[in-house]
Amino acid sequence: MNWYDITFYVFAILTVVSAVGVVFSRNIVYAAFSLLFAFFGVAALYVLLSADFLAITQILLYVGGILVLIVFGVMLTTRAQKVEVKRGILSVVPAVLIAGIIAGTLVGVLTTTKWPAANLSPYEETARPIGALLMTNFVLPFELASILLLVALIGAVIIARREKARRA
Repeated sequence: MNWYDITFYVFAILTVVSAVGVVFSRNIVYAAFSLLFAFFGVAALYVLLSADFLAITQILLYVGGILVLIVFGVMLTTRAQKVEVKRGILSVVPAVLIAGIIAGTLVGVLTTTKWPAANLSPYEETARPIGALLMTNFVLPFELASILLLVALIGAVIIARREKARRA
């Protein structure tokens, strides 16, 4: 076993344990911090797969955006510190059944598929070529997507202001 395998297993275990912490945590703040480690573990796995652009995107979008939004939402909401997740038999049985079916399917696929051995190429960065393509060949779709997101953001603000004006 080399350092690459050891690093992979460390980050895979970190990701899975953190994801389990998110699912089974009864405290929403602890679940958010577990989600932080799960996101970082996934980003580290992307780095090991030579997908540095995806790793940086994972950190910027999910850790820098989504997780911070969740933490702010939790912290700024009153009485959210002691939120208990309701667990009843009616919600556990279907979840266990569906998880068992999915796990069985995955195990079946993993054991019956012939996996070819891959020739590992040396590490090549991906962020620079993707960035060059976004600013040269795909600049128009990139700018159209940014305009679409800006319009959606302005629309959300307008809708929120209308709702606030109706309540007042």
